[in-house]
Amino acid sequence: MYMGENPNRPLLGAGALAAIASSLCCIVPVIAAVGSVSGLAASFSWLEPARPFLMGFTILVLGFAWYQHINSKRAGVECDCEEDKPSFLQSTKFLGIITVFAGFMLAFPYYAGVFFSETVNVGVEASRENIVEARLEIDGMTCDGCEHHVNQSLVEQEAVIEASSSYQEGIATVKFDKSRTSLKALSKVVETETGYTVTHQEIVN
Repeated sequence: MYMGENPNRPLLGAGALAAIASSLCCIVPVIAAVGSVSGLAASFSWLEPARPFLMGFTILVLGFAWYQHINSKRAGVECDCEEDKPSFLQSTKFLGIITVFAGFMLAFPYYAGVFFSETVNVGVEASRENIVEARLEIDGMTCDGCEHHVNQSLVEQEAVIEASSSYQEGIATVKFDKSRTSLKALSKVVETETGYTVTHQEIVN
């Protein structure tokens, strides 16, 4: 019979929290960008290396919760008594909602880019001789959301014309007006606002 507390509730809570934590490093930058709160995201960058483990934990927990739920339904005896009917928190629907929510959270880094602005700062005016392109080697990026976070932190600077990043290669390229800022200053911006580490910087042209 479906009676008493749902034994999966602690598992579902842990799974949902792990799913949120796995993408918190990308969720917070979006909140910071929308709220114009610079540097807020850097406080959660330490979660980035743990993201694969949190994702794995979430999948295992939810898989086990579904396994227990299906087995309990097979072993249980349903009846028409109102007191024996499962509550919403014990239902397949609730478990499905938690699973879908966790899925959206796990996938968030891969669609986070829709919340960020373009990577070109069309408002910058600079003479050709002052425009340079630089390359930053960055440690800490692990997903598409990380790329957008780095790009956003750069293009928000008034002297930056364009920025692009690749988490697979661990690099970012940026075009800027050298008469208004420096590569060192831009590297500092990336580290301060994202929490990632710039391991190398160079002017490429």
